[in-house]
Amino acid sequence: MGVNISELLSKKEIDVASLRDKIIAIDAHLFLYQFLTTIRQRDGSLLMDSQGRITSHLSGLFSRNSKLMQQGLRLAYVFDGKAPELKMKERERRRKLKEEAGVKYKEAKAKEDIDEMKKYAARTTRLTGEMIEEAKKLLFAMGIPVIEAPSEGEAQAAHMVKNDKAYTVASQDSDSLLFGSPKLLRNLSLAGKRKKTNRLAFETIKPELVNLSDILNNLGIDQDQLIALGMLVGTDFNEGGIKGIGPKNAIKLVKKHNNDFDSLFNEVKWDNYFEYPWTDVYYLFKKMPVNDDYSLEWKDIDTDKVYELLVEEHDFSEERVNSTLDKLKQEKEKQTQKGLGEFF
Repeated sequence: MGVNISELLSKKEIDVASLRDKIIAIDAHLFLYQFLTTIRQRDGSLLMDSQGRITSHLSGLFSRNSKLMQQGLRLAYVFDGKAPELKMKERERRRKLKEEAGVKYKEAKAKEDIDEMKKYAARTTRLTGEMIEEAKKLLFAMGIPVIEAPSEGEAQAAHMVKNDKAYTVASQDSDSLLFGSPKLLRNLSLAGKRKKTNRLAFETIKPELVNLSDILNNLGIDQDQLIALGMLVGTDFNEGGIKGIGPKNAIKLVKKHNNDFDSLFNEVKWDNYFEYPWTDVYYLFKKMPVNDDYSLEWKDIDTDKVYELLVEEHDFSEERVNSTLDKLKQEKEKQTQKGLGEFF
């Protein structure tokens, strides 16, 4: 879900070409969910191989990474570690919603209503441990670094950007801003379009770069107040926030109380909505576990392993995979020649 403050963000549209040679710390779980939600057949069912194993996530990962790598981006995928206890309640809420969507999908299927089937199928999306491990295997084969976060992936990605180990976090959610990332990159795709939420339609999109300093300056608040603002509208650790408070009202309240958060959360009656103190959520954002025990090393693509995983194990088109690998090889040779030219 993430924190719902997108309407407050100062966004600047950019071209993917401007990100060449920059390190992008990707919210891995969000990207995989995107692929599982959008890469489906006409009736909403996921792509599968001949043995009935889901392949939508691998298809999206291979396609998007290949295109971005051809543009010279240095991708690094950051995976979630152990979820904080407060996030377990949000996961339980999502699980129930998926079950409800599953029931409606079956009803639509019985009526042979393709549009309804596709709509509800997307809401049943589940990212399993097996899918995550397969995704990592493909990333390693493509020479892309994989970073294991001790807890929240977006906190780890934000930590990397704050320490100049990456240029920006790539995610659709804004949580990384609450974790203090100086930059957030949204809509990282070359497709130029995105499926509208809960609708059978697409909209044109462009990558957007969000600067944390611009947000704080435009809103006239500091980083701690941004965390408090997010908590008022709701985060993964206090789902739904305070009833009746949207982003604009949240700004007014945060400014009214400055940094006296005890006063702020007393006024909005936090204890009426949540069984735990506001400080539990606040300090999750301030002190989420992160680490520096990771490697940012981009290796050559292991074409044999890519071929084995996609073609031999999961029935991907041999022609498609080989064509994509050839394009990546050509881009690698071009960059090598460019580097040698600069050297001489």
